[in-house]
Parts: sequence; structure tokens; C-alpha cells
Amino acid sequence: MSLLLLAAASIGIWAWRTGRWRRFGWGDIAAIVAGLLAIRLMTRGEWLPALVGAGWSAGWLWFGRREWLRRRPAFAAAMPIEEARGLLGLPAAADAAMIRAAHRRLIQRVHPDAGGSAELARRVNGARDVLLAELNRSRPRAS
Repeated sequence: MSLLLLAAASIGIWAWRTGRWRRFGWGDIAAIVAGLLAIRLMTRGEWLPALVGAGWSAGWLWFGRREWLRRRPAFAAAMPIEEARGLLGLPAAADAAMIRAAHRRLIQRVHPDAGGSAELARRVNGARDVLLAELNRSRPRAS
């Protein structure tokens, strides 16, 4: 039982630290509880109810995760890197600071509050996201 409480506390701390707590709904909490109960049932040897609970929990979390993916703007993943660089006016060797500075400079002019359009602001934000993601992908990691 203490392992179950430790797992629940770990999930709660993780959700609070990453800011995902606000996105949790009752269904997500029920799926987590069902998963924890499934683990408890597995330790007691009750495999059939454990598999049903684990299956429901995994299914709920899987489809919830897919919903989060659908909420992302489609152009952010589909925008080519060359187009993103051209939109922000950056060279190929731009680092993260240059990307953020170019984004800040451009978003001040195209933001809807400054008289720009929401679509152009979304495209500028998407270009920044694409370039920063590419920079993080291509950066060698220390092992």
C-alpha cells in the first residue's frame, strides 16, 4: 500500500512541477487511480481485474494524449526550416539567442494588439518553435 501512495505522490509532484496539473480532468485522475489499483491487484495475484483496469487506464491516457497532440497548430510541424528562417530573417548558423531576438523583434510588429494579424503572429510563433526544436535536435548531447 505504501508503494501505491508513493507512486500517487510522485505523479502528483510531477504534474505540479511540469504545469500539467491544470490540464488534468476527472477522467485523467480516474485513469491514474485505475492504473495504480491495477498495479495493486497485480501484486495480489488478481490478474483479470488488473488487466481490465490497466487497459482502461492506458486507453484513456492514450486517447487523451492524442487529443493534446491535435491541439497543436498543424503548421508548426509542417513548416519547412528554410521557410521559418526566411520568415524570421535568420542565417543557417543562428543560435537560440538570435532566434529569440528575431522573434521578439518581429512579433512586436505583427502581434494583433499592435495592429497585426493573428494568423501572421501564429506563423511567427510557429517559425520560432520550429527553429528552436531543430536547434535542440541538432545540438550534440553530452553523455
